[in-house]
Amino acid sequence: MIERKFVAQKIKEFQIEEYITQNLQNVGHSHTKMVKTPLGEKIIIFTSRPGLIVGRKGQNIKQLTKTLKKRFTLENPQIEISEVEIPSLDAKIVGEKIVDALERFGSEKFKAIGHKIMMEVMKAGALGIEIVVSGKVPSARAKSWRFYSGYLKKCGDIANSVRKSNTQAKLKTGIIGVKVSIMPPDIKLPDDIELKDEMEIKVEEVKEAGEKKEEQPKKETKRKRRKKETGKEGKDESKGT
Repeated sequence: MIERKFVAQKIKEFQIEEYITQNLQNVGHSHTKMVKTPLGEKIIIFTSRPGLIVGRKGQNIKQLTKTLKKRFTLENPQIEISEVEIPSLDAKIVGEKIVDALERFGSEKFKAIGHKIMMEVMKAGALGIEIVVSGKVPSARAKSWRFYSGYLKKCGDIANSVRKSNTQAKLKTGIIGVKVSIMPPDIKLPDDIELKDEMEIKVEEVKEAGEKKEEQPKKETKRKRRKKETGKEGKDESKGT
């Protein structure tokens, strides 16, 4: 019974996130996080344009809370908006930019759009980026075009840390798929080696407790020297007589 409750809760969270992503399109929406609190459910929306989501005098937020409360039977939903620090390193925001540009200018300028956004991402500090545009671009037959720059890991444990997104652009010629993969700069690669400066190690000799100290020769006092000198002088005089 407890396992079913956990599964039902996770399904509910996924449905809420999917509903928010569908409603918040072309506003720089990155992802949504749901946290349970004693007061109720706390929903954190990460975006690059918080002003568009909040709306005038918070009307959009109020409307969103009402719909979430009715549709998903939430007791006290609290929506919090968090701004993304570097939007150029977020794969979903970058994919949304490409889709918006394709829908504006059409599929004829897809190469210029891909190269421009790729340069923006690399200037932001990314280690690598890959953009794959697939569909009827630019001819009547479906093709896939790949734009890449830098270093991108595609296998192993590090590949799980690569940020990915899949978006779609709806054009007159048909739907065009856009796949974006970004390798952020905070990933630590296993082949990164840092060389440290050599440390000077001083070795000191330690004497054992059983060893006897070397006896130093005792210094002669002035009186002993005088006695020796007087004794030598007396012997010399007696020999002369």
